[in-house]
Amino acid sequence: MDYKHFESVVGHRFKDRKLLIEALTHSSYSNERRNENVQNNERLEFLGDAVLSIAISERLFKLYTELPEGELTKIRAKVVCEATLSDCAKRMKLGEAMRFGRGEEMTGGRQRASILADAFEALIAAIYLDSGMETAARFVCQQMEKPLQDAISGKVFLDYKTHLQELIQTQRDNRIRYEIVREEGPDHSKVFHTQVLLNEEVVGAGQGRSKKEAEQEAARAAIASLEISGS
Repeated sequence: MDYKHFESVVGHRFKDRKLLIEALTHSSYSNERRNENVQNNERLEFLGDAVLSIAISERLFKLYTELPEGELTKIRAKVVCEATLSDCAKRMKLGEAMRFGRGEEMTGGRQRASILADAFEALIAAIYLDSGMETAARFVCQQMEKPLQDAISGKVFLDYKTHLQELIQTQRDNRIRYEIVREEGPDHSKVFHTQVLLNEEVVGAGQGRSKKEAEQEAARAAIASLEISGS
């Protein structure tokens, strides 16, 4: 892995690169190397969640002085969610930089929204520990400026299935349904692959650790496809 190149993508040169490596290490990688005492990013994710919340809260508090507490809380919830965080991670190709165990690699871990969102939070924590709150907050605001603006304007949707239903209701005869294409992995760690069909035509596909997560991912893909095609 070319960590120097990834640092240029992130926009932060680490004084302690071990923090970056830890942020990019999934638990599946450390589990396969227990004798080597490899640290994974789960502890950093815990800290990053708090740093992210503070950074976004402060940004909203300063930007929108006229909004009451309830509205600020709603906007923050829309921004600090798995879908938004994973999108930020995808833009910087964070999944490509991560270290995975063989099993997680084979079941599509590099593209899984939940893993990418967690890694993004871990990266925030790594920057915080490396250079402090001001630097971490600046990184958060740079990476999440568009999601922030989208949340303010109502373009962020926490429930993609509901939004897809609203989109297709413009024509009364439209019908959508979800179907499981296949399941992978052992019972305790299954990955579900789902597709969504609009009038029996596949318009989106997704995967997730649960059927619900897979359906949401399929709906999100369908929304992007329909908006591009102008349907």
